[in-house]
Amino acid sequence: MPSTEPPSVPPANVLPKVAAVGVADGERLRSVRLPGVTLTVRSRPPAREGLPPALYVHGLGGSSQNWSALMPLLDGVVHSEALDLPGFGDSPPPDDGDYSITGHARAVVRHLDAAGRGPVHLIGNSLGGAVATRVAAARPDLVRTLTLVSPALPEIRVQRSAVPTGLLALPGVVPLFNRLTREWTAEQRVRGVTALCYGDPARVTPEGFRNAVEEMERRLRLPYFWDAMARSTRGLVNAYTVGGQHGLWRQAERVLAPTLLVYGGRDQLVGYRMAQRAARAFRDSRLLTLPDAGHVAMMEYPEAVATAFRELLADTGGAAHTADGPDAVDSGSPAGGERTDGAVDGEPANQTTGG
Repeated sequence: MPSTEPPSVPPANVLPKVAAVGVADGERLRSVRLPGVTLTVRSRPPAREGLPPALYVHGLGGSSQNWSALMPLLDGVVHSEALDLPGFGDSPPPDDGDYSITGHARAVVRHLDAAGRGPVHLIGNSLGGAVATRVAAARPDLVRTLTLVSPALPEIRVQRSAVPTGLLALPGVVPLFNRLTREWTAEQRVRGVTALCYGDPARVTPEGFRNAVEEMERRLRLPYFWDAMARSTRGLVNAYTVGGQHGLWRQAERVLAPTLLVYGGRDQLVGYRMAQRAARAFRDSRLLTLPDAGHVAMMEYPEAVATAFRELLADTGGAAHTADGPDAVDSGSPAGGERTDGAVDGEPANQTTGG
């Protein structure tokens, strides 16, 4: 249930020092301070001037590193940025402890408004796909095209393999899980995550596996890591239960941007059967199905995803949609008009998800 309880972690300015985040060749990291949140943004220099901007949003437990395989394949067509959502990657927790879908969407909008990069080609995976859907529905002026890789949109029949992840939303489960797994090494944890998220874990290179282990070791030293996981999971579960005009499927129907949907046939977290429903829900959509892919197709089959994205841009011309949407995501500052309220989708602006 939503809660106004403050996050149970120390403020960002007293967090312990941990190892540096990995940066691939050609990537840069910078920290962006915004109202109520500080985001780490990973970027690649554009191949030439004038390329349209793209923004990538990762999934639950992920980070901007999840896009490092895809971004260089798109160097010639977009200027790529990938952000760490609040509490993930190298971004500290949000000031208000809000890890709801709306809270994450608000952080994305604040970044885009502050940077003046919109409209962008918005690309999201899993949780990031749900966040991107909400942004595209609420702020169509910020989105040229929408690409969703295994988006976490509500399912009536959730896959059995996804249930353990959903249980993190329940109070007391994270401390119990930590007690039961305290002897697990970072390598064991990464193997478990890989088995869950990849259609074929053998596609992970030895270097990729070593990098993932180093990142897991770094995250486990962060005092807010499990809190961010639990609250974000709770925010996602809460979004699954919302109906009416604020439901994610209803918002999908309001998205104006041309949309590319990518689904994996071996996805253990988002049902492959949802691909056709998504193709019907998004009014201007195309569907790429990858039978051997799991939950993170942009990491398993980046070339296939890049090719489909290039075709989307070629067919649509990357045209911006600037119609005013029926919702408003509070960005913290006016963007294209006066802000008239402090709520998003019926949620108070400072409401926290978690407890």
